[in-house]
Amino acid sequence: MARHPPFRRVFFYLIGLLASLIPATSRAQPPETVTVGLIIDADSPVGRIASTTIPMALDDFYAAFPNASARVRLLQHDSGGDVVAAASAALQLMTAQGARAILGPQSSVESAFVADLATRAEVPVVSFSATSPSVSHSEARFFARAALSDAKQAEAIAALATYFGWRRVVPIYQDDDYGAAFVPFLVDALTAARAEVPYRCALPAAATREAVAAAMYRLESKQTRAFVVHARPALAELVFAAAVEAGMMAEGYAWVITDGLTGLLGSIQPPQGVIGLAPHVPPTARLRDVRKRWAHRFMRQHRDADPAQAEMGCYALWAYDAAWAVASAAERLSPGDLSSPPGLGGGRSGPTDFSGLGKSMSGEKFLEAITNTTFEGLGGRFELIDGELAVPAFRIVNIMDNANERGIGFWTQKDGLHRQLGRGRGGIASNSGLAPVIWPADSTVVPIGWVQPTSGRKLQVAMPAGHVDPGYQPIMHLDVDPATNRTVAGGFVIEVFEAAVRLLPYALPFEYVLVGSMRYDTLVERVGKGEFDAAVADITITADRSQHVDFTLPYMSSGISMVVPMRDQRSKRPWAFLKPLRYDLWLVSFAFFVFTGFVVWAVEHRSNKEFRGPPSYQIGTLLYFGFSTLVFAHRENLKSNLSRFVVVVWVFVVLILQSSYTASLTSMLTVPQLQPAIGDFASLWRGTDKVGIMNNSFMWAAMNKSGFPQSRLERYQATQSFHEALLNCTIGAIVDETPYLRLFLKSYCDNFTETAQSNKTGGFGFAFPKGSPYVADLSRAILNLTESDEMSLIERKWFGDADGCTAQGSQFTSDSLSFDSFWGLFLVTGATSLLCCALHLLIFVVANRRRIWASRVPWRNRLRIFLKLLDDRDLSSHTFRTNKDAGGSVAGRSANDAGASPPPAVAHIAAGSPLSVSNHTYDMSDWSFGVPSPAPAAAGENEIELAGAAEADEVAAAPNPGGSGDQSGTVH
Repeated sequence: MARHPPFRRVFFYLIGLLASLIPATSRAQPPETVTVGLIIDADSPVGRIASTTIPMALDDFYAAFPNASARVRLLQHDSGGDVVAAASAALQLMTAQGARAILGPQSSVESAFVADLATRAEVPVVSFSATSPSVSHSEARFFARAALSDAKQAEAIAALATYFGWRRVVPIYQDDDYGAAFVPFLVDALTAARAEVPYRCALPAAATREAVAAAMYRLESKQTRAFVVHARPALAELVFAAAVEAGMMAEGYAWVITDGLTGLLGSIQPPQGVIGLAPHVPPTARLRDVRKRWAHRFMRQHRDADPAQAEMGCYALWAYDAAWAVASAAERLSPGDLSSPPGLGGGRSGPTDFSGLGKSMSGEKFLEAITNTTFEGLGGRFELIDGELAVPAFRIVNIMDNANERGIGFWTQKDGLHRQLGRGRGGIASNSGLAPVIWPADSTVVPIGWVQPTSGRKLQVAMPAGHVDPGYQPIMHLDVDPATNRTVAGGFVIEVFEAAVRLLPYALPFEYVLVGSMRYDTLVERVGKGEFDAAVADITITADRSQHVDFTLPYMSSGISMVVPMRDQRSKRPWAFLKPLRYDLWLVSFAFFVFTGFVVWAVEHRSNKEFRGPPSYQIGTLLYFGFSTLVFAHRENLKSNLSRFVVVVWVFVVLILQSSYTASLTSMLTVPQLQPAIGDFASLWRGTDKVGIMNNSFMWAAMNKSGFPQSRLERYQATQSFHEALLNCTIGAIVDETPYLRLFLKSYCDNFTETAQSNKTGGFGFAFPKGSPYVADLSRAILNLTESDEMSLIERKWFGDADGCTAQGSQFTSDSLSFDSFWGLFLVTGATSLLCCALHLLIFVVANRRRIWASRVPWRNRLRIFLKLLDDRDLSSHTFRTNKDAGGSVAGRSANDAGASPPPAVAHIAAGSPLSVSNHTYDMSDWSFGVPSPAPAAAGENEIELAGAAEADEVAAAPNPGGSGDQSGTVH
């Protein structure tokens, strides 16, 4: 065999040396070990779940992140549910074993002690099962809750009570920090939802089966049938067993369990029909995979466990996410922050002496890393806000057989109860309400939450026993039968109350209790203190009284009104005859009288001798004719058809006006016009009359509150006293609520009336203590009663017809007639007069167009000619032609018979016009005794001089339309 050269041996030696050094230099550093303690009660259901879940969560984390720079080493301690053992384990973890954080402890009591120790040592404590509000991050700075606080679900339970209409709810809770700290939050939430917690059932954690059974039987004998159970699984099992034995799982009962029990359904096996709350967990593929593996692992570790317990509930989800959050926070810290502080070795310190821990910033940084960790966990979004886990929604489940659950809806603080959660942004619900619930005993009827107590105690209904005036007895009266000494009540209030009780869906035994005469404010306060179960009377609902009691809906509406005497308003003044017509109608009528007279004169004065003469005479004729039509006494004979048509229309209008005036004046002077002596409250306030109010009523306080002078208030008790005071004018009005005034008017209606209401009041209602379940049921019964005919029959029975007083009285008023009622008539007569006047003017212009529009006449004189022609007699009219044919003057006939030439044609212009300045020659032939008339004068000379030469030539050349030389005219 050949031998290797020396250099080759050296080469291989170096190669081997390098090969031995390479793995040593390239090998990575081992991950930093972070010690985390776990304190649980290993034998409890939650402890078993945690012992399986937390190691599995750490394995899954490092399987997902194999190159993690830090690994959590879990040190488990069993506290056995003892607080001292939990505190001792925490001290050992923080001192001897160098734990950088602690998961747990399991119970809220243990967590409170451990959190205090850990805060002093600056070691984070992350709890996944301590849900009591008694321990929180605000009280222990190094405490973080990776579970849901019990206070968060109080509002969801109150929403359930409101949704199902439960007015009373009784909490059954474990009497320790876990249960007692939750009850105040539940009571506040129920109170805000207008539900009452009449009593509580606090059970010790170590309560025996017999003690729990005795407590359940006490609850069964009371009224409430809605219960909320908040206890640990062991105590909850005893509660449900005792409830089944006491018959409290029958129809009509409602049971709600909190999320702490809903997450452990396999351990407590609640009866069917229970409603549970649980945090909403979004379903994911990862969750399904973890649940499957977790169930196998749980059954391998706990072979004696019931398979029903191998269900990954909320506690398992919270424990899994808490372990994942601690491992994730440890990974984000630097090795220096995770290294054990000096003095944390095996040195022993006292139980409360933390000086040997050598505090550093590592605890602060680790706590900050945990609280800032966010990720999508098994239970949804993992995020700690102020050291508390944020849960966006609760799931509402209905427990079925074998502890199976059926989802019926969800609750969110923003949207309340909803059947489904929307898939849109913000989780907006797609529909409201819950799915149907299967209640205990397979009932589908929603329990009302309470029943009559099995002890048979009757409802104590307080009634005032003072003397009731006979006038007010229809409202309420109370009598005692002397033979049986039995209280008998009657009246409108009593009949309405008993009718409403009959409409309740259950029997309500009650009895009336005499409480003597007292103010209603005092009676309401005594009911609010619990001295009576209810008060039935004519109690007005007010804001002050509602602070002490709960009122039903008002069974009778009411308001403050006023009764005043009726006064006859017939006027006895000397000018009362002017009142039938208002001033505007008087003025328009006067104007149309004058206008109609003017129109008739304008049409008639050229052709009718009765409308001619001096100016004063014609003005008098104009006014006389117009006003004489008022009594149809005009004596002038009208010649023109136009004026006759005007007068016919006007007389028709006058007839209507006269008839209306006569009727209105007759009613005003003969028919009594009864009107209130005081029209409204403003007039009452401004006046000086005293006001009567009912004694022992809230009216005194109401009037004082409004500022009405107390010196003007007079109190009376009886309706007869009010009547006498009104008659003798001691008071001017009665101010009271409308029901009492209706009774007063029922007796004294003829001389009094009720004015409009000034303001509404709350009406009459029945008073019950705060939170009484009867309020809602009786209010619903009152509504049903009001909607039926029975309420109207009861009211008519005791108060009579609402309009009976109005039918008996004789309140008649008559207002003055105004122009608004007759403007149509005036429009017709005015249009007729204007039309006839315009037509007459048109005919006149056409007939005299040649003389008016003569081209040689200046425009200034043409108007004078127009007015002169308009004022002169129309000799072409049949009136003057008839007079001429009948004889005319003797001189005229003689001249014509002798064949004399006719006088100049201008003679007719010299007729007797009141506006003419010409000389007049009076023809006396109509009434002469055969004496010849003197020769007529040259009548046209003065006129020609006034009109000018041009006008005189035209007038002289004008022909005589009558073919006669008669120049004379008759002047009246």
